[in-house]
Amino acid sequence: MAATAPQPLRRADYGLDAPRAVRGMFLTGAICLIVASSLRLGTPPGYHDAGVSFTWTGGYFLFFGSLMYLSSRVGRLRARDALLDRLHLDPSAIVLDAGCGHGLLLIGAALRVPSGRAVGIDIWSQRDQGDNGAAATLANAAAEGVADRVEVRDGDIRELPFADASFDAIVSNLVIHNISGRDQRRRAINEFVRVLKPGGQIGIMDLGHVGQYADDLRAAGVSQVGTHGITPWIFPPTRVLTARK
Repeated sequence: MAATAPQPLRRADYGLDAPRAVRGMFLTGAICLIVASSLRLGTPPGYHDAGVSFTWTGGYFLFFGSLMYLSSRVGRLRARDALLDRLHLDPSAIVLDAGCGHGLLLIGAALRVPSGRAVGIDIWSQRDQGDNGAAATLANAAAEGVADRVEVRDGDIRELPFADASFDAIVSNLVIHNISGRDQRRRAINEFVRVLKPGGQIGIMDLGHVGQYADDLRAAGVSQVGTHGITPWIFPPTRVLTARK
């Protein structure tokens, strides 16, 4: 069911990936540094040594929490543009974002298809992105000026509610690895192939299993499949795959 577009936002907000993990890292880091400050003020040498250990531990959590935060707010925008650049989308293309979340790839694609449209589908998990939902995604589309060519749907990427050969391109970012089990991830890949038009393209960024996706695409009859190493813009490190049916 398509959602109703809300009032535009001043600025698009594509959310924070793994918000619980990021908050946990910052909180743990802050607590460790507070404990370290208390211990290092103690007079016995053992207290001072423990304080140094807590300082290093706190710094570790704050460092990696900061990397994940910057990845969400800055890095993945650059990674998105790099992926879409590889696809060379036709201005009239119809693009599916499988697991669209707040619309990072969805809206990026819509900006590149002025006479086409972009469709997003998601189950709107709150674990993987905070404040995730169709209304937030459509608000971002309005903020970016592409609400007239963006549509969002509720649904599971393992059972896409679209006819065969519906899309010119399919993109997906940090989604498929959340599906448990090789067979279930293969179901999603097979659905991509089913709804993709002959000659259509696929672009995937994900944390793991990318080699499996490539194998499953080939097994489904997609001949032009390539992996492109690790993108430097996203943390944890993310691999890129492109394919043409």
